[in-house]
Amino acid sequence: MLDRLKNLKIVKTLKSTLSPKLRWLQFSKSGVDKSSPEYIKMISGVDDIQTNSDERRLEAMVREQLKEEFPNIENSKSYELLVDAVMHNLKKKQLQATEDLDIE
Repeated sequence: MLDRLKNLKIVKTLKSTLSPKLRWLQFSKSGVDKSSPEYIKMISGVDDIQTNSDERRLEAMVREQLKEEFPNIENSKSYELLVDAVMHNLKKKQLQATEDLDIE
């Protein structure tokens, strides 16, 4: 019975229009840190923030490149530390590049 109600056009319309308002009311009454990722996800309704997905994609590329250059490195104990170090260096270079830009 409830499955049939979920498929009704009016139920879908109400859900899509009321959902952002209900999320806002839910979080406006609670004392949640408004800079937390959970808060942003609940207010916006977006599950994956673009910067997080870009970072994960970059990390996957780093892992793939390390595996390609050094076979069986993923089995070593220092593999995760190496990935973290490479990611840190990439982020550091990216920050330096953005600081060097002249923003007018």
